[in-house]
Amino acid sequence: MDLTRFFTDLYTARWPLLEGVGMTLVISFIAIVLGTLLGIGVALSLVYGGKAQRFAVRALLEYVRGTPVFVLILACYYLLSTIIQLTPFQAGLIALTVFCSSHVGENLRGALLALPKGQTEAAKAIGLTFRQSFIYVLAPQALRQALPAWINTAAELVKASTLLAVIGVVELMLTTRQIIAIKPRPLEFYFMAGVIYFLICFSIERLGRRIERRVALPS
Repeated sequence: MDLTRFFTDLYTARWPLLEGVGMTLVISFIAIVLGTLLGIGVALSLVYGGKAQRFAVRALLEYVRGTPVFVLILACYYLLSTIIQLTPFQAGLIALTVFCSSHVGENLRGALLALPKGQTEAAKAIGLTFRQSFIYVLAPQALRQALPAWINTAAELVKASTLLAVIGVVELMLTTRQIIAIKPRPLEFYFMAGVIYFLICFSIERLGRRIERRVALPS
């Protein structure tokens, strides 16, 4: 392995590589934010919705959770595009958002059900509406419990973004392939891509753990 030549090639390809990293970060961040918001709605429907609503949301949730992310991406790109015009970025974002919301919704549902029923009864006793009870009493406790699982979901979402290359989203993995097509050093460049993904996921994990410690209840 000629490291000098590799680092020369890496420097030459630095801008496309940085653009690929930027696309990975942008689409992952947006999908995490939107997926978390949608996941909160999913959890509320599963816990507090009517029987028909719970059944419909549960059926959809099980379908999404039982479907590989790769299939979700292809379905959003090829099937949804027959209904509405979507760019590869938009189709990929929808797929990752749906994937994220299914995991966040299920995790938050478990966290809400784990809360003592006395919390809701106490909130009603002091005159809080359901909305106020959820915002000020239930959500802070449930989100604190669901935070570790949310961190894992965020890291999984970054790794799942590699599959967007199949529909032409120029994220880090597709950028790496394009660089290898010009500079045939697959081992070195794939290793470099793996290091970058590791650093992103490790940063998410460390940031999440830091937030988890800050919001933890004093023992």
